[in-house]
Amino acid sequence: MDWYIENYWLFLLLLLFPVLVFLIVQFTKWKKNKRLNFAEEKFHQDLFEKKSKFSAVLPVLYLTAVLFLIFSIIDLLKGSEDVKTLQKMNNVIFVLDVSNSMNAEDIQPNRLTEAKNIIIGTMDKMKNDKVGIVVFAGDATSVMPLTTDYSTAETYIGGLETNIMKVQGTDFLKGMQVASEKFKNVAKGSRKIVLVSDGEDNEGNEDAAIKEAKREGMTVITVGIGTDEGAPVPEYAFGQLMGYKTDLNTGETVISKRQTEALRKIASSTEGSYIDGNNLEQASQEIVDALNRKNTSSETLIKSQNAIHYYQYFLAVSLFFFLVIYLFNPKKDLNI
Repeated sequence: MDWYIENYWLFLLLLLFPVLVFLIVQFTKWKKNKRLNFAEEKFHQDLFEKKSKFSAVLPVLYLTAVLFLIFSIIDLLKGSEDVKTLQKMNNVIFVLDVSNSMNAEDIQPNRLTEAKNIIIGTMDKMKNDKVGIVVFAGDATSVMPLTTDYSTAETYIGGLETNIMKVQGTDFLKGMQVASEKFKNVAKGSRKIVLVSDGEDNEGNEDAAIKEAKREGMTVITVGIGTDEGAPVPEYAFGQLMGYKTDLNTGETVISKRQTEALRKIASSTEGSYIDGNNLEQASQEIVDALNRKNTSSETLIKSQNAIHYYQYFLAVSLFFFLVIYLFNPKKDLNI
């Protein structure tokens, strides 16, 4: 256990001790010189009152009493203590697909809303785990770094829409790369990803994404959103439905289907699990269970505001020495 003192200037109080030593030494010299100026040293025994044996240790008692008094003041005013504790916790980054296909309504009200609710439901079941958020489509970006502030995370998640990414498409590799950057201060093997997507990888980078995850020591739990039958992909402009996505060559309406093969492959290749995301409550619980199967211990430094104080012991020693001085000093002063 290490003590942490917020006001380091309190240590300046210790400078009072050498100052006091200096003053006592100077006082002793001054008093001796005054006696020598008054008379030669051979006459001192007859002219001045004989010193008590106690006077020889009196300065030491004064200094000891003051030193312990300073220690008691510093300990009383110290701000907090650092406590290292070993906690079982997860470091989890939710990598959320925000490509346009996530607007498909084969899951009500749509895939993206279901995905966001699953992430929020998962966090509601977490305790001490750290969570972060990365969104991806044709590109990827970090929305929130690792934190235990779940309420803030839920606020961010609630505001996510597909138009947050200017570059559309679905590129798993980009999502993995941004997540690995956010894990730079987390040991490999303790890095966990929850990839929530409909599985459509337009860029064909699933193998590269797996390679990136394995190289960076990331375990990936994949969550598939959508149905095998699929649904048209709505296209919006300024929040208004303008129609549905069509094939540029045939003009036919595109039907987006959940692609579980890529998601299963990513999960199995990184020692993770694939989870069906079409049942909100069940999916959230399965994610938590999967995260806890390979839980890691992490030594965390906690700054306690209720520090353990020992000032009373220092103060007791200081008062004891002052009491000894008071009781055994005949003249009740610095009789040097």
